[in-house]
Amino acid sequence: MIIVQNTIVSDNIADCCFCCDLAQCKGQCCVDGDSGAPLDEDEAALLATLLPNIRPYMTAEGQHAVDHFGPSTIDNDGDLGTTLVNGRECAFVCWGDDGTAYCAIERAFMDGKIDFRKPVSCHLYPIRVENYGEFQAVNYHEWDICRCAVQCGRKAGVPLYQYLKEPLIRKFGNEWYNELVGQIESPTTGQ
Repeated sequence: MIIVQNTIVSDNIADCCFCCDLAQCKGQCCVDGDSGAPLDEDEAALLATLLPNIRPYMTAEGQHAVDHFGPSTIDNDGDLGTTLVNGRECAFVCWGDDGTAYCAIERAFMDGKIDFRKPVSCHLYPIRVENYGEFQAVNYHEWDICRCAVQCGRKAGVPLYQYLKEPLIRKFGNEWYNELVGQIESPTTGQ
């Protein structure tokens, strides 16, 4: 494990190669699962505020779910997350012509309708961050649907921590990221 400031980073974040391959996976990480994308309270409040600008990008089913439950809900584990449609897909999924799942929040962002890209947990995926009081655990969530992303990352030679540079900086800051890279790439760490 790698210790960076108040975080414990799993070694496989340094060792694993990763590069999303939407042509293969079709965005299944936004569709499969038993809870929505993890949110913090500020993100949940922000989604509620930005909803009128995101809504046009959402499916009718997603709009209905958000109208009924709100943009965020508490899951069975007591964690705050995005609302689901039929207990499965994120309410903010929108579909491409080829059947690929995209994020309505991110589409609104890309079109300049909002200044919030998407929840940081989505931006960081497949990294998941868990809070343990005084420290946070930064772990790689290995999932079969991302097997093609691992293969694509290996082929391109892109380590996970490099692929997710932008969201890691968004979550933890430049200083943290530079310290992580220094520890991973330092000849004294054996990496």
